[in-house]
Amino acid sequence: MSGVFLRQLGIRKPDAHLKVGAGSHAVQTARIMSRFEALLQERPIDRVLVVGDVNSTLATTLVAAKLCIPVDHVEAGLRSGDRRMPEEINRIVTDSLADRFFVSEPSGVDNLLREGHGRTTIHLVGNVMIDSLLRLLPAAEKRRAWLDFGLKEHSYAVATLHRPSNVDDEATLANLIEVLRKIGREIPVVFPVHPRTRRRLRGVKSGNGLTLAPPQGYLEFQSLMSHSRLVITDSGGVQEETTALGIPCLTLRETTERPVTVTMGTNTLIGGDLERLGTCVSDILEGRYKKGVRPQLWDGNAARRIAAVLVGSDVDGNGIR
Repeated sequence: MSGVFLRQLGIRKPDAHLKVGAGSHAVQTARIMSRFEALLQERPIDRVLVVGDVNSTLATTLVAAKLCIPVDHVEAGLRSGDRRMPEEINRIVTDSLADRFFVSEPSGVDNLLREGHGRTTIHLVGNVMIDSLLRLLPAAEKRRAWLDFGLKEHSYAVATLHRPSNVDDEATLANLIEVLRKIGREIPVVFPVHPRTRRRLRGVKSGNGLTLAPPQGYLEFQSLMSHSRLVITDSGGVQEETTALGIPCLTLRETTERPVTVTMGTNTLIGGDLERLGTCVSDILEGRYKKGVRPQLWDGNAARRIAAVLVGSDVDGNGIR
C-alpha cells in the first residue's frame, strides 16, 4: 500500500527503494541492513533521520551507528512497557543508539531522561502524524467515504485490528468479531480489514451490522474515521488521530506507548475486557463519554520545528522546550 500513501500524501518518488518486501522480523531487518549499508557506501551522507518504530527504523539506525553516522529519531521516547510488542523492541534499541530525539508527547521526554539521555539532545516538537492529518483533512472531507457504505456521518463506528495479540489466536479473533457484530446491532460498524488480519478471517462475512471492507487509502480512511461516532482499534497511530479529531477511541490493548491520548485525549484502554468495551460504547452513544483535548504542540507544525533544529536554528540551544 506504500504507493497509495506516497501519492495521497503528496510525497515525491523516493530516490532509492530497498525493495525488501514481506518476511519475518529477522529477514526484513537483515535485508534492510544489507541494502541500506550498500546505499550509504554508494552515497555518503552526514546524518540519518529515522521515524517511528517499524523494522526499517531499527535496521537503518543499526547500520548508521556502525558506520559512525549520527542518527535523529522522530517519535522518540515512546514506551508501552510491553516487550512482547516488536515495536517496543525497535523503539528501545533505536533510542539507545540515536544521537538526537524529536519527541511527540511529554511522556517521551520523561522516558528519555530516565534512560540517561542528555537534556540538550531531546526536543519536544509535537506530532508529525498530526501534521499530515491536519494538512490533508480538507481533501479527506471531500471523499465522503461513509457514503460508500450507505451510511450517514456520525452514525457509525470504525474498527481496525492487526495486533498479533488480537488476531493471531483463532478463538480471540472469533470473540472480537462476535462482539463487533453485537455492537453493530446498536450502531453500524465498518471494519477495514488489514491484509494480516484478512488471512485469519476464514469464512467471516459482512452482515448483522458489521461490514468487512478492503484496506483503505490514507484519505479514504481519514474521511471515514473523522466522521465516525467512535473508533475501536489496536493501532497506535489511530489512538493519536482520534484524539486530535476529538473522536472517542476504545483501544483493545492493555498498554499504550501514547499515554497522552488517555490522560488528555479521547482514548480508553480496554485490553481484553470485552464487557467493558460494550459499556464504553453505550457511554459514547448516550453522551456520557469523556470529551478530551488535543495535546500540547499537536498543531500541525511539528515538522517545521524539526526542520528548525536540523538547520541549526534551535533558538535556545538547550534541547527540551
